[in-house]
Amino acid sequence: MKQLIIPSKLNAGDKVAFISISGGRAGDEDMLPRYMLGKRRFEKIFNVEVVETPNALKGSTYIYEHPEKRAEDLMWALKDDSIKGIICNQGGDDSYRVLPYIDTKVIRDNPKVFMGYSDIATWTAVYTYAGVRSYYGPNVLTPIAQPGKLDEYTEEAIRRTLFSNEVIGEIRPAEKTTPIDWKTTYTIKDGDKEVQCERFSDTDAIEDPNDPINWTPGTGYKILQGSGKVTGHIIPVCGGPLWQIMGTKFFPSAEVWEDSVIALEHCNVYDSKLAGLHELRAFAASGVFDKAKAILTGPLDDDSKETLFKVILNEVHRPDLVIVENVDYIHRTPMTVLPVGAQMEIDCDVPGIKILESGVS
Repeated sequence: MKQLIIPSKLNAGDKVAFISISGGRAGDEDMLPRYMLGKRRFEKIFNVEVVETPNALKGSTYIYEHPEKRAEDLMWALKDDSIKGIICNQGGDDSYRVLPYIDTKVIRDNPKVFMGYSDIATWTAVYTYAGVRSYYGPNVLTPIAQPGKLDEYTEEAIRRTLFSNEVIGEIRPAEKTTPIDWKTTYTIKDGDKEVQCERFSDTDAIEDPNDPINWTPGTGYKILQGSGKVTGHIIPVCGGPLWQIMGTKFFPSAEVWEDSVIALEHCNVYDSKLAGLHELRAFAASGVFDKAKAILTGPLDDDSKETLFKVILNEVHRPDLVIVENVDYIHRTPMTVLPVGAQMEIDCDVPGIKILESGVS
């Protein structure tokens, strides 16, 4: 894989732009208070100034109907020298519609921190095509604006990866996890009564210690296949978004997949085991798994695991490919940050994961 340009680290006092380059829910009336909490929280925790891109808060209908405005927002944030980083408000499902309107030369000529996950996998592919490192990690609405408070695991991952140019080192498994929670209220006991409380209230607070978050103890990494140590560069793959851009110039080339560690978000699409199988087969047919070193996944249900092994073992014939389950970069809280193209070492015997370089310059 060609060497990517590595953006400069973020510093206290920097200006960071929040962008709706995929879905536009941040600007919808019911979601705006959550967005404002995320903005307030990010500013106070990391001591930065947050600005919205010009169209970021115009709502989901406008954002859907105007993919060209999403592209304009990205170009605006990149060309503004006062803006040092860009963070996505959320994922979605149609970033491919924005691609005809972007200029990858602007991305290459203005390398800045750009972070998000889910449908933002499309944009990590675009950045790789442009020759610039991007970051598969937290969006604003989740987990930055998660209920209660920003958990320590996610905060530390953002700080280590984006605000420090020291080697990232060990990525430990999360000690506890919780599903994404989109509810705008929560219930607490007051004597014999149940009281409903508003989340994301219009105050200066950045956390609510009364919000009852349902945490589940973490189970650590699980080696599904492989032994010893392997090293490769990180390439994030959220299946649906990258499936949509197959056949375009932005879909990663063969050299990107060679010696890669594929951070694969796979599930049985639309609760269909057959659709999940077809998704993986599309990647297999494109050569994604042929020369990879390893696959990272989140927790897999039995059907998803069966589908993955069917493709990797019976169809791609890679019994040597390391597969690590339950890595914390998926659609849940907490979440680490994966710098695209960075070298990662996987030790199957521990099991353990290390990123062998800094995330930023």
